[in-house]
Amino acid sequence: MSHSLPQATVTSDVEEICLAYGNRPDALIEILYDIQNKLGHVPESTLPVIAEALNLSRAEVYGVVTFYHDFHLNPQGQYVIKICRAEACQSAGGFEVIAALEKALKIKLGETTKDGKITLEAVYCLGLCPMGPAALIDGKPKAAIKPDKVKALVKELA
Repeated sequence: MSHSLPQATVTSDVEEICLAYGNRPDALIEILYDIQNKLGHVPESTLPVIAEALNLSRAEVYGVVTFYHDFHLNPQGQYVIKICRAEACQSAGGFEVIAALEKALKIKLGETTKDGKITLEAVYCLGLCPMGPAALIDGKPKAAIKPDKVKALVKELA
């Protein structure tokens, strides 16, 4: 992970990935995926390096990284819980499930537990509308989540 690598190493890795795509601005998405796959996230410190290599502004690169929910500026937990916040899941009790998750994990949406194990993220529709509230837990769909079952669910990951 990049947080343990020296900045010079991270910079050279990013420059190398950009160069592999010919420093083409139209390859930004692919470059960001490669950086995230290599480093575990797209560190904010790499944005100027990417921008310079692709002849883009830092704001343009930042805009793409923050627009797409699959890119992360900070390291993710070992496990990721993506909880649906779309209307169908909310009307089925999603707010209560989110509150129970935040309480059990002692974090808010968008944060990672202090031990780095679990990240809690919001997503907007998983296609499980009739079975809400729904989540992706470490990439696996989980439907009809009840607030009183959240502690057991979290315990399985820990």
